[in-house]
Amino acid sequence: MKRLNSLFAVALAGFLSLCPVSSIAQSPTPPAQASDDDHDTQRIRLRQGDLPAVTLTRDVLFQLLVAELSGHRGDFDRAAEVFIGLTRSTLDPRLAQRAFQAAMAGRNMELTSEAAQLWAQLEPDNAEAQASSLALAASDGETEGLAAALAERIDDADDTDQAILQASTIVSKLQDKKTAFKVLDQAIGSAHRDRAMARMALADAAWGAQDAERAYSEARHALRLDPNLDMAAYRVLEYGLEVNADRAIKQTRDWLGEHPDARKLRLMLISRLVDRQEFSEALDLLASMREHSPEDFDLLYTEAEVLARAGEHDKAEALLDEYISVQTQRRQSLRDDQTNARADASDARLLLVRIAEEQENYEKALEQLDQIDDPALAFQARVHKAVLQGRMKDLQAARKTLREAEPSNQREESVIALTQAAIYRDAGRSDEAIEVLVDANEALPDMIEIKYDLAMMYERQGRLDKLESLLREVIELDPENANAYNALGYTLANHDQRLEEAEALLDRALDLEPDNPYILDSVGWYFYRVGELDTAAEYLERSYRKMPSAEVAAHLGEVHWMRKDRDEARRIWQEGLEQEPDNPTLTETLERLEVTLP
Repeated sequence: MKRLNSLFAVALAGFLSLCPVSSIAQSPTPPAQASDDDHDTQRIRLRQGDLPAVTLTRDVLFQLLVAELSGHRGDFDRAAEVFIGLTRSTLDPRLAQRAFQAAMAGRNMELTSEAAQLWAQLEPDNAEAQASSLALAASDGETEGLAAALAERIDDADDTDQAILQASTIVSKLQDKKTAFKVLDQAIGSAHRDRAMARMALADAAWGAQDAERAYSEARHALRLDPNLDMAAYRVLEYGLEVNADRAIKQTRDWLGEHPDARKLRLMLISRLVDRQEFSEALDLLASMREHSPEDFDLLYTEAEVLARAGEHDKAEALLDEYISVQTQRRQSLRDDQTNARADASDARLLLVRIAEEQENYEKALEQLDQIDDPALAFQARVHKAVLQGRMKDLQAARKTLREAEPSNQREESVIALTQAAIYRDAGRSDEAIEVLVDANEALPDMIEIKYDLAMMYERQGRLDKLESLLREVIELDPENANAYNALGYTLANHDQRLEEAEALLDRALDLEPDNPYILDSVGWYFYRVGELDTAAEYLERSYRKMPSAEVAAHLGEVHWMRKDRDEARRIWQEGLEQEPDNPTLTETLERLEVTLP
């Protein structure tokens, strides 16, 4: 009885949380204490504005209990169905909202759409309800009338900028980003295009639709409308880099010249310059920032990061030592709970570890790891230490380090297993790596990372039946795991097995992550396997632009070779060898095609 009473309380609390306490009329006897004879007559009236009065009869309470229990057990479909049934019998929009939330949690779009429509019908003035209904209808391709509805909401809104932002949020839920941009472009009428918010919303939607030119144009327009708007300046830089990087950087520099306190944008520009390997320009900007703000010691760390990326390790280490000294002084004058000095010093030591690793000075890296005393990084530092010991071929020390790690949850337990397996794998001891992962999979059956890594180990051994079984389990646990669809689809295509199924799997992966270079590579390789060389080249080119790796170079080069474009194939393969001379896929490709590169 105690267990039933507690579950009853959960259900009742879940429902009562939908309205303020003040809206619950007083009852002389709470329902949990009512006698059996009173159950059919005992009532609590819930009111909130014009919301309907809901009678908590025995049947209603039982249904609430079923819905709440289902949700707690992860059966969101059942929870949503019960909440929808209750909504139809009570006409209470709060229950429709609960139905919508449960259906969303269960990723059941049919139930989500039904709940959203009910919610919107019962609360026509609720902006969240209407937005959810419109967005779901649009995500199903029902965009007719959406632009007009959004335009009306914008025109009638007291806060136009907020209405534009809401419209942007609604269209962002559309799968087809080109349609999303078209709808928003139509919804924002000419009367509102002199607002910077409108132009920024259009810039973001255009960017999502992969129309960088329009995104850049709209961002510049927003900045002209409000020359002091830093968010518009961010967009000019970010979107402009795809269109005309030199011009976008110059425009950003000019804007920063008139806004010397725009620290975030300066750091963003420095980051983008470093990505372009324009280290001298980045360091010049940092020097001006340090001159402007000599007490901003965080800039020491940023400059060290840039120097490390530029390969100037000695200078980077000197700045990091200075930065750690500053943080040490802060820790001496203040308690650790009064400052972030300990965390900052630990971050600096991690960067010193990375520099030492690039120099293959693993002993020096271990020394820095041992000096990290931030509790938040303790587990990470210990795992990293084991990895370095593995690289030094000291497997016994690596195992000991991992045994001494103190995982605080199942996620960290899985990290230990994955790390130990990776150390064995890199040491050429695949059987031991598989043994570790098999044990971990039994102990932690819901950890998809373990299943995925074990599947990849089986792929190396050609045990494709086990690979497929594990990847199917990953997909069952996480139906939106693009990597699992991709890995299984690629494996089938690469072995010329069940090509129609491989296509379906890769299509699903591409739907989930359309710009993922690994998936683009797999799709391109599938088209190569079915003889569609032009389409294969298109996808592989896209992948190679995003990720110029040796593996993609091997695939793209082979497609060009089969298209009789031998010079281009050799050029791409040469680039791949420069990236990774010992890549097994590229080496196997060259040997199989009997190609020798200079």
